[in-house]
Amino acid sequence: SPGKPANCFAVESFVDELAAKAKVDPLEFRVRDLADPRGIEVMRRVAQMIGWQPRPSPAPRGTGSVASGRGIAYVHYKHNETYVAVAIEVEVDRASGETAVRRICCAHDCGLMVNPDAVRAQVEGNLLQTLSRTLYEETTFDRSRVTSVDWASYRLLRFPQVPRLEIALIDRPELPPLGAGEAASTPVPAALANAVFDATGVRLRSVPFTAARVKALLT
Repeated sequence: SPGKPANCFAVESFVDELAAKAKVDPLEFRVRDLADPRGIEVMRRVAQMIGWQPRPSPAPRGTGSVASGRGIAYVHYKHNETYVAVAIEVEVDRASGETAVRRICCAHDCGLMVNPDAVRAQVEGNLLQTLSRTLYEETTFDRSRVTSVDWASYRLLRFPQVPRLEIALIDRPELPPLGAGEAASTPVPAALANAVFDATGVRLRSVPFTAARVKALLT
């Protein structure tokens, strides 16, 4: 997968679509054609962390008002840097379209870690900032001006919406450091879109995943 979030969103969402079309578990669909052992390791590790149960997506549809699902995405950043896999669990309110992210698991391999605590802090920031951008952040405007001008009109992820975060840092002291600047941000939109698809059967193709946008697809 390519390096930037928008590109990874497109590629890893399409991979998920292919897996669904083939009626193959999304994790196995990726791993079976992945030759890089470091890529396979982050995928297997994040699946173990989130308790991944093999089955095709979407999940069998329930009768309740809230739909639950899980999604996964993988990136080998810029094709030659950090390896990251992200898995996300969501609940989607069918009536309102509101998406609640309950849990994010991330397996991260950036080679040698000089300061593991700093890497963990960076990864946490990547995950939460990109989750905020994917769910809520949007510049709005009318015919004359920008209308999202303050923290009331420009929605952000706030403390009540912060999900449970679980991060596995794979240290490889024998290998060069690859950096943790923004790699973990890259798979988040795709993993979230794939989780919403798993929960609801609808495919999100543009961000942010606002309640209005999700509701329009569900009706």
